[in-house]
Amino acid sequence: MPTKNYMAGLFGTSPIRPLQEHMQCVYNCIQSLSPLIDSVITSDMEAMKQHRKEIIKCEHKADEMKKDLRHHLPKGLFMPVDRRDVLDVLLMQDAIANQTKRIAGLVVGRKMSLPIEMHEEIKPYVDRCVDSVKQAYKIINELDELVETGFRGREVAHVETMIDKLNKIEGETDKLQHDLSHTLFSLEDKLRPTDVMFTYRLIEWIGRIADNAQKVGSRLQLMLAR
Repeated sequence: MPTKNYMAGLFGTSPIRPLQEHMQCVYNCIQSLSPLIDSVITSDMEAMKQHRKEIIKCEHKADEMKKDLRHHLPKGLFMPVDRRDVLDVLLMQDAIANQTKRIAGLVVGRKMSLPIEMHEEIKPYVDRCVDSVKQAYKIINELDELVETGFRGREVAHVETMIDKLNKIEGETDKLQHDLSHTLFSLEDKLRPTDVMFTYRLIEWIGRIADNAQKVGSRLQLMLAR
């Protein structure tokens, strides 16, 4: 029995599946972002509060999963991936859920509305930021395949292509963010200064979602390069 316990500690238990489950929870959280912004556009305060509740619930679940994974992450010598890499990816994934909760808190706390001139532009911006998280989620789901192939062969090329697509999506969100900020700039004289300030903040915080998703892909790209 002691030998078995020693060998289990030596080789450890794969953290890949828990990491993927955490990212699934993060993706569930981000899926409430588009309807949340829709409710801001329509000035539906009750809907805003409901979507915020859903986001907080998912974020809390993701936070518990993060703590559980960190607590039970094996320290064995022969884990399929480096422990530091797992922790780095986990924190980057968690940042997506945290940022989504911050956005929900901002729009509900400020009872935000948006100028009609911004309605058409903000929806594709939000949707594309959500797409970036979806792509990062797909990439994380390839981790078990990468481990099985020893981070070699066709699977590596496939994942690198997926990371390239994630980078492209993030670049598109940068362009949409710039255009949206330009529209807001043209409206500044018509709006209250505080509304302008918090609307700029909202635009920036939504963009951080895509930034954080790209960081997940970039961290995996570093793992592939080793």
